[in-house]
Amino acid sequence: MRNLVLICTLLLTAFHIRAQYPGYTVLKDANTFKLAFATASQKTNSIKCDFMQEKNLSLLADKIVSKGKFWFSKESRVRMEYNQPFQYLMIINGDNIYVKDSQKENKISAKSNKLFQQINKIIIDCVNGQALESNDFTSRIFEGKENYLVELTPVNKNLKILFKNINVMVEKKSYGVTGIEMHEPSGDNTIIHFNNRQLNTIIPDALFAIH
Repeated sequence: MRNLVLICTLLLTAFHIRAQYPGYTVLKDANTFKLAFATASQKTNSIKCDFMQEKNLSLLADKIVSKGKFWFSKESRVRMEYNQPFQYLMIINGDNIYVKDSQKENKISAKSNKLFQQINKIIIDCVNGQALESNDFTSRIFEGKENYLVELTPVNKNLKILFKNINVMVEKKSYGVTGIEMHEPSGDNTIIHFNNRQLNTIIPDALFAIH
């Protein structure tokens, strides 16, 4: 009887893992992945690409889809320029954050706001491959046919309020980040897909300037 209970428990656990991410199974050799991921990230000095963002809200039947351009430079600099269906700009340059829409603009110092500092770090770490080294999350790694899925679950109490988990999609061929999924405790989520990626191209410093 005891053995039967154990077998059932194992089967249910396996079913839960497979059902959680269809098409993915738990990666057995996580250390090899982490080494390859870190190596690829170290070689990536800049990223230029298009992005598509999907926002799913429990109160709305239809998802909100936005598109734009994305730039990343290894010196903790990010520029996300939304151009569809509205104009919106976000620049992260070190500890400074700049946001601008059609009506106003704001400059925020991450140093003066711990929450912004943590969100800033999450964005940078997810893109440059350092998220697996963060003490703010525990991680599980899953393998699919063409991608790996890195599930990050927050252990930091402030981040737990914002995120249930964050999933980072990693292409198997290049070990480059192709998408980020941010799942909130409420059930809402934001999914960002990175397309047409260009690595290690020259990006003008002016794109990250905050005046």
